[in-house]
Amino acid sequence: METLIELFEQARAAQAQNSDRKLAPDRHPNRDFFVADILDWALKDDRHSMEHPMFSLSKKPDHRVRHYERNGFHVTVKPGADGMATIWDKDILIYAISQLVEALNQSRPIGRTVRLTAYDLLVVTNRGTGGRAYDLLAAAFERLKGTVIQTDIRTNGLRQREGFNIIDHWKIIERNPANSRMVAIELTLSEWLYNAAVGREVLTLNREYFRLDGGLERRLYELARKHCGHQTKWAVGLDLLHKKSGSQATLKKFRELLKRAAASDALPDYGIRYDSETDQALFYSKNNFGTLGAGFVSNSEL
Repeated sequence: METLIELFEQARAAQAQNSDRKLAPDRHPNRDFFVADILDWALKDDRHSMEHPMFSLSKKPDHRVRHYERNGFHVTVKPGADGMATIWDKDILIYAISQLVEALNQSRPIGRTVRLTAYDLLVVTNRGTGGRAYDLLAAAFERLKGTVIQTDIRTNGLRQREGFNIIDHWKIIERNPANSRMVAIELTLSEWLYNAAVGREVLTLNREYFRLDGGLERRLYELARKHCGHQTKWAVGLDLLHKKSGSQATLKKFRELLKRAAASDALPDYGIRYDSETDQALFYSKNNFGTLGAGFVSNSEL
């Protein structure tokens, strides 16, 4: 079977023999970056950050160091000078990962450095496109660059044995000449995150996720998606759910916030019930609501 390289060389030879077409030589046959320009793609999130709390749920600057341990895995998150990366900043990573995974599905070359259009990113993630939106986007890049993670969680079979920034680097490579707003951006993902994408250690999200404004609601959706999967329901004690969410609220306050989230029923695909007698939350698939039943079902992964 011919390799992609052999097919590529054959195509180049055919072009050279075609005297009717005067083409300039390909000066960049081996790009060291990936262009995020795929229009039809599924929304993907890495399942490790969905499982473990790695992002702040607050829009206020958070400078607290976080330590998390569960089932033998350890995560330490150290904020940078601008505070910890937030769950809204994570939209940038979801956008990049989604494009990378779809490129893999199409057998397109990819790399850790992703070149993207700021306007497309803002539109896809359901953000405004005014001047302030671009300023907020730049601030998000700074928090992602400044936040350091230390973990023994492996991605694609590999473990990064030292602390790493969520993204290694970012820069504006093109500005609008009329208003100096960023047009094209280049960012380099951490090896840890890139390995998760390459290993397809991802889950598909509902695009309505970007319409969730609350940080806790976004986190609850991630946990529901990760733990329910294709099951009909997932039951979890409030104390453990509080820990897994990464919420900095007291357990009492968290319980009230969970009740509000359950009452609002805003999560796409999943609903929440709270049982005051057992102090448990039950997440269930709305598509299988008819088979939910009245009882709770424990999950061995808890």
